[in-house]
Formats: sequence, C-alpha cells, structure tokens
Amino acid sequence: MLPDRTGRVAGVVLAAGQSARLGTNKLLLRLDSEPLVRRAARLALEAGLSPVIVVLGHEAEQVAAALDGLPVVRVVNPDFRAGMHRTLQHGIEQVPGECAAAVVLLADMPFVSAAMLAELVARFRSGTEPLVLSLYGEVQAPPTLYARSLFPEIAAAGEACGRRIVLAHRGEAAELRWPEAALADIDRPEDAARIGLRPAEPQG
Repeated sequence: MLPDRTGRVAGVVLAAGQSARLGTNKLLLRLDSEPLVRRAARLALEAGLSPVIVVLGHEAEQVAAALDGLPVVRVVNPDFRAGMHRTLQHGIEQVPGECAAAVVLLADMPFVSAAMLAELVARFRSGTEPLVLSLYGEVQAPPTLYARSLFPEIAAAGEACGRRIVLAHRGEAAELRWPEAALADIDRPEDAARIGLRPAEPQG
C-alpha cells in the first residue's frame, strides 16, 4: 500500500547548535537585517510547510525571540548537547499525525530558498519515493524530505540518524539538484564575512 501523499508536509528547522567553532551564535547573525533563524523559518512558511517546527537548544530564549511574530511552533530540545541527531529526533517527534512527511532544514543555510523547499514537496507528492534529497554538485545536504514511513527509523537510529536513513534508502530516493553556491558553510568568522552576515543586534 502506497503512503498517503496528500496530507500536510511539516517543516522542521534545526536551530539548537552551539556554534562552537564560530565563537558566536550563528543563528542570530543577520543577512539583510534578518537573523538566520528567522529567515529559515519565514522561508519554510512561504513554501507552504505546515506546521513549521523550530527546534531550539543553545541560547533558546534569544533564538526564540528572533522568531517573534512568526506563526511557528517553538520547541526546546533538552538534549541538544548530545548532537544534531537528538535535535532531529526531537523535531520529528513533534510532527502532527496527519502530516504525510517532513522537510528538515538547517537554520544556518541562508541560500536555501522557499522555491527549493516547495519543489521538494512537489516532487514528493508526484512520486512514490519515501525520501527526497538535495544535491549540490556531488554533495548531499539538507533540506531533506522524509516520508512519515521513515519516522520510526529516525527515532530508532541513534547517532547520525539522518545520515543513516539516507544511506539505507538512497537506492529508493528521489534527488533534486541545486547550484553548488547554495551550499553555504558557516563555521568560521571568515565564512560569515564572505557571505555578508552581520552581528546580532544587541539585546535590549
């Protein structure tokens, strides 16, 4: 029996990391005066993902404040220090039962567009694959769409669960290719400067 593909597709924005190598919280850095975490959530909403779940962890209150006014679900992963796999699992756990799938995206990929997210959903709805992957040249990276049938595997996979699911189902995955320039890596101060990110606004 083929899975239902007509239900809502949720967005799960992973926004719990500690930005240890950067030395400041990258999710609060601004591109065009907009914090990266807000940009990611806004674009997920514009793509029609519903609900949009933002999983917080490090400096949760400050990151949550950057989302004020957006109709998103903010949840805190208490185990965020254990690694991104726990943030992914916590986010997937929050996806409502009527959702057919979830698109997982990273809050620190500023060049992922609403059109890209919407195309992932369109590809899912038009096909039979349980997984829709993004490729940048030869690099596979988020956003990634997981059908609901994969949620139990994500919950059970443990460390590197997202990567494990991709490897296990690569042969039955759909793939969408995006420009390599859309894959931005923001780990060091020079990365942020190259992209044109600016410091977070002071908390008042």
